[in-house]
Amino acid sequence: MPFHTTNDGVRYFTFDSLPEDVVQAVFTRRGGLSPNPWNSLNVGGTVGDERERVMQNRLRAFRAVGRDPRSMYDVWQVHSADVVIASAPHFSMPPELKADAILTDRPGVTLFMRFADCVPTLLHDPKRGVVGIVHAGWQGTVKKILRETVRSMQAAYGSNPADVLAAIGPSIGPDHYEIGPDVIERVRASFDGDLDTLLLPHNGRIHFDLWAANRLTLEQVGVGQVEVAGLCTACATTDWYSHRAEKGKTGRFGALIGLLG
Repeated sequence: MPFHTTNDGVRYFTFDSLPEDVVQAVFTRRGGLSPNPWNSLNVGGTVGDERERVMQNRLRAFRAVGRDPRSMYDVWQVHSADVVIASAPHFSMPPELKADAILTDRPGVTLFMRFADCVPTLLHDPKRGVVGIVHAGWQGTVKKILRETVRSMQAAYGSNPADVLAAIGPSIGPDHYEIGPDVIERVRASFDGDLDTLLLPHNGRIHFDLWAANRLTLEQVGVGQVEVAGLCTACATTDWYSHRAEKGKTGRFGALIGLLG
């Protein structure tokens, strides 16, 4: 089953396509300590919640999947196409290292990011023993951060994209993601001939399919297998934080991936 719940109420999603030698989870908002509007497993340190609650929520998340919180490597997510290589844990709150993708081949490092509509993508190269995590809102999507991440896997670890497994997690779905003229032009410039499947007319407006756009980017760079959760954060705010559906007054849910060893 893709959803799991611990005895203390922490609920998280896992991907069927990622093998058992990888620890992976996308945490829902359930099972934490934070009050409204962050109720309850908020792991975002810059949304107004108290630092100590956020820290305790992160500890709960890591312990739910049997991972040492001291193994965490996180970054300051800035909607870039920048990729960093993690050779040892790196944690600060708020984090000072700016990037939107992290890679590692070290079992002692757990990659961690935070989301509230943007697309979480987990990557694994089972042949080279590499994992990655990527944050992509519309800016990261049109900058094709997933392409840059796979290219970094090739450069740093010798990965063959055909060997890479990719999993696109819960994020805002096309039914809720209306965009304006400026973003439409950025999508047109980035994706050119593939617009019919990405820019979708809806009640006289244009919606952007982030899932399809990021899947397309992965396929174009040669990734062999892509799983899409197909879970819309704006449709299910009982499980997920949604910046758009909750008009910015919300928390952040966490996602992590690490190698067992």
